[in-house]
Formats: sequence, structure tokens, C-alpha cells
Amino acid sequence: MIRHVLALVALVLFLATPGRAQPAAVLAPAAHRDAVDEVVGVVRQMGVALPAEVAVHVYDTRAAFRRGLIEQAEVAADRVDEIASFAAGLARPGRVLLHAGAARGRTEWRRLIAHELTHVAQFALAGGDGRADQWLAEGVAERVAFEVLERLGLDTLAERRAKARKTARRHPAVAAGRLDLAALGSPREFTLRHQREGSLETYQLSFLLADSLVERVGLDGVLAYFRACGRLDRMQAFVAAFGQPVAAFEAEVLGDLRARE
Repeated sequence: MIRHVLALVALVLFLATPGRAQPAAVLAPAAHRDAVDEVVGVVRQMGVALPAEVAVHVYDTRAAFRRGLIEQAEVAADRVDEIASFAAGLARPGRVLLHAGAARGRTEWRRLIAHELTHVAQFALAGGDGRADQWLAEGVAERVAFEVLERLGLDTLAERRAKARKTARRHPAVAAGRLDLAALGSPREFTLRHQREGSLETYQLSFLLADSLVERVGLDGVLAYFRACGRLDRMQAFVAAFGQPVAAFEAEVLGDLRARE
């Protein structure tokens, strides 16, 4: 009988001062302890605050991961097969589900851990799941994950950007000259779009969009957007954090992407 491994990551706040480093006590199974410890340490150094407790569930097979989606993530039965068919991880407020068998190698495993933990941090800032633009949530999760890899000496942001630009140019929305970020902000629409238009291309495009915003206002400024989503709708939160509507940002970044062709 195949069992999934449950690891509890307890991150205890000792100071309430914003921006102050937070020590983390990490409880993880022996097989994954080092990887989780490494990632949590770097995420903390970057100023990405995780909630007081995060449960990290690690599954060895796709079948076990599928069961976890039902039991731990409370995914609707009619969507389990859809998610399990492509996802290597899933985040919910206060918990992360990871399919270890889908993340090959040290680099990809740490990228996956960092990506999903970043989603947990986003949920905590926004006060819940699904309040932020999905393209930005996914893009920021990738941006943080890539910087984690860079700080661990496993990859570089420059190389990730170069690969992403090459891949994103093949995205149908870029070729058509209309990203439609307003629609891509919906979690369901994001899923349908990346299934229809290319998962890699859509995630790479989201990373480049988020990376552009980090370059403009810094990671702290981008994280402030998620905090604003706790009191404003996502369109208003975008204006509050970045000083322009989503449509204006879309026009600027699309022009930049096409100019680099």
C-alpha cells in the first residue's frame, strides 16, 4: 500500500515588525528535510513571509497525489483528474501538496517547493485563495522560485529570463497581439488557457510579466499587491500597487515582448 508522506512546516513568528526575518522550525520526513529547509531559509531571506504553520504533503505517485487532492486540498471530484493530469503541486491556504515523482532532479524539486510555498504566502497576504490575478500569482511564484534557485547556486535569473522570452514569443496571445490579462486573471480561465495554448508558454509568459513588475517596484512592492487584494478587488489592487490599470500594463509589456523578437 502506497502512503503519502506528511511534513509539517511550522514557521513561528517572534516579532510582529514588518520585514523582520522570521525563524522557522521545520518538521519534515528525512527524505525531504534538507530540500524543504533549504527553500524555506532562502524564501525567508527574500522577505516572503509564510504563515505560522504550513503543512507540506509529499506524494510519491500520481495516484497518491490524486487522492491527496481530494482528501487534503478538497478538490471537486469532477476536477481531480484534470488537475492530476498536469500539475506537480498544488497550494491551498496553510498547506501544500507536492508530487515528488513529477519533479525530476534537485533543481526542479526545489523550484516546485518554492513555487507552491510562495502561493501559500500569497494566500496569507490576500486573506484567502483566488483573490489575486492568477497570471500574477503564478508569475510571482515562478519569479520567487527562480531567485531561490539562483541564491542556491542551481540556476540564474538571467538564464531563466532568456529561456522564457524565447518560449513566450510562441504563445498565441503574444503572436496575436492581445494578452487579455483581465480574463487570464481568473483561476479557471488561466487553467483553460494554458491547457489550450501551451502550459510552458503560459507560465513563461506569466513569469516575464511578474518579473517586469518586480523590476519596476521591487519584490516587496509586488507582494504589497497581494496584501491590497485583501481589501480591494483585483483590478483596484493592481492600480493601487502599480499605479496603472492592468490594460495599460498589458500594452506596455506586450510592446516590449514583441520588440525583442
